[in-house]
Amino acid sequence: MIRAATVERARGGEAGGRAVVLVVEDEAALATMLRYNLEKQGYVVEEAADGQEALTRIAEAPPDLVLLDWMLPTVSGLEVCRQIRRRPQTRDLPVIMVTARAEDQDAVRGLNTGADDYIAKPFSIEALLARVRALLRRASAVPGKGKLSFHDITMDLAAHRVYRNDRPVHLGPTEFRLLEFLMQHPRRVFTREELLDAVWGKDIHVEPRTVDVHIRRLRKSINGEGELDVVRTVRAAGYALDTDAI
Repeated sequence: MIRAATVERARGGEAGGRAVVLVVEDEAALATMLRYNLEKQGYVVEEAADGQEALTRIAEAPPDLVLLDWMLPTVSGLEVCRQIRRRPQTRDLPVIMVTARAEDQDAVRGLNTGADDYIAKPFSIEALLARVRALLRRASAVPGKGKLSFHDITMDLAAHRVYRNDRPVHLGPTEFRLLEFLMQHPRRVFTREELLDAVWGKDIHVEPRTVDVHIRRLRKSINGEGELDVVRTVRAAGYALDTDAI
């Protein structure tokens, strides 16, 4: 479990490049330990000790990923995440919520505010670094060429834009990958585990309920008033992109 003395040995060839990670943590010993381990992996690390400082830093120079503690002085981690998602310049910024609140409803609440992933304290540094790597890979993946279309939804992979009935749809990085995968396999039903492997990656453990939260966020974004819900829930099976009701 996580302790101030815990370190992660650098793994040759697996460093995450020079991506910038903003660590938002008010516990100095934990912030120092996170900085040490992230820098050993090749990341550039910036720090903020409270929510207001985090918002200021993000507005001035958005990082590549935010590691965000739930309980913070001045502005809570939940509110920081909400404001990140409200601003057009940062709505696609990857966010991992770090929380001591391990109950299911709290995890879902964190995801519902816009976090792409969460991890509960105490945690192993290996688990945290795996989540950082996986989310940065998804966020920085080279987009495919061309466009995907289904019903009245168009996804421009090169421009990383989504439209429905010519209306722009704003999606976070995880919802974008989720919709992209479903549009690549229309009308096929995928289990939560299959979606986790395809969108989050096989090398990272994520709770199946995380899929449900992101599906809800995807539905909220793509379904306007009077528009058909094209994300079909198949009871006891999973989800499909489909225009046919059960």
